[in-house]
Amino acid sequence: MKKVLLLSMMLFGVTSFAQNKNAKASLEVDGVCLMCKERIEKASIKTKGVKSAVWDVKTHELKLIFDERKTDLDTIIKNIVAVGHDTKELKATDEAYNSVHPCCKYRDEDVKKDHENETKTKN
Repeated sequence: MKKVLLLSMMLFGVTSFAQNKNAKASLEVDGVCLMCKERIEKASIKTKGVKSAVWDVKTHELKLIFDERKTDLDTIIKNIVAVGHDTKELKATDEAYNSVHPCCKYRDEDVKKDHENETKTKN
């Protein structure tokens, strides 16, 4: 009986340390502008356990640092999608997408071209 108790305590100890409190991840999130950046980062940060969220407008890469004991990537992705931004894993509903500002309509080719032209003229 002592062996079983000792073994179960050891297994519990290992599983409790298996989750990382400073896990890092990268996601591709669709968007086109600084308003998108603000919305994506805010949706991420509002997720309990997310410590850092930085989205790059040019690469569409969202870099995250989060506590795996409090949240997971699926939860973070669902919160991003809920504010209208697609990820490779999950697409925003039409209702959520339509709630974003007209200049943030990243599915619209004309909007994407307008934003590309803006960045070219700024450089």
